[in-house]
Amino acid sequence: MGANTKQLKSRIRSVNSTMHITKAMELVASSKFRKATMQAEAGRPYFEALTSAMKKLSASDSVFVKGNDSQKTCYIFIAGDRGLAGGYNNNIFKLLRSTAEDGTYCVIPIGKRAVEYAKRRELEIIASGTSVENMTTEKCAEIGETLKKLFEEGKIGKVEIIYTQYISILSQKPVVHQILPVVPEKEASSDFVLFEPSCEEVLDAIIPEYISGITFGAIKESFSSELAARRTAMDSASKNASEMINSLQLKYNRARQSAITQEITEIIGGAGE
Repeated sequence: MGANTKQLKSRIRSVNSTMHITKAMELVASSKFRKATMQAEAGRPYFEALTSAMKKLSASDSVFVKGNDSQKTCYIFIAGDRGLAGGYNNNIFKLLRSTAEDGTYCVIPIGKRAVEYAKRRELEIIASGTSVENMTTEKCAEIGETLKKLFEEGKIGKVEIIYTQYISILSQKPVVHQILPVVPEKEASSDFVLFEPSCEEVLDAIIPEYISGITFGAIKESFSSELAARRTAMDSASKNASEMINSLQLKYNRARQSAITQEITEIIGGAGE
């Protein structure tokens, strides 16, 4: 019986230690979450304006609208720098696998987990970003220039970005967004905009900024989603640990009470003899 109480006490200490870690991770995620969400929300108007401007420019005869003969797709996919965020990273990997199924493709992984996944799967990596949290606009600009060159040379025929859209603290959705070729407007816009020197030249000139802007906006959305997912996962883990501790404590008290009762019975029995 003594061995049983020792095991239970050791288990309680172990679970309690784990709960302290999950609580700490929840607090860290919460402290970063507010700032990340503000940055993501602040970037949305730019993201929308950029997309709107590109649709207005999509009436041109540029190769970035018409496309080329290449059947190869480049996927920019954004995962987290760390784990312990529920299904956040796995949802992105599943979406990449289902989207790229039976196709020729290369990748630009962003985030430590994304880079590890691409290397483990031996995917063709043309560029990468090892940190979502510390990703800079300069690095995004480099990706934009690289993709523009590859598309112009006909080495890739499509560019899509896979990221997690932040909806609320309890809801994040992995999505795919096509960057190149630029998707034209379904209906003609009523806004009359004159582009100088020409629509095609303006579009060709801003393609790197367009790619980098879309990428940077998606990174901010993904980072907010990662923190929200981690915060929720760690809160759930802490609650589960607390319930487990209560259950183990109850078992420990019963085992201890049983041991005490047995000792008293043995003492009384010995005294009677």
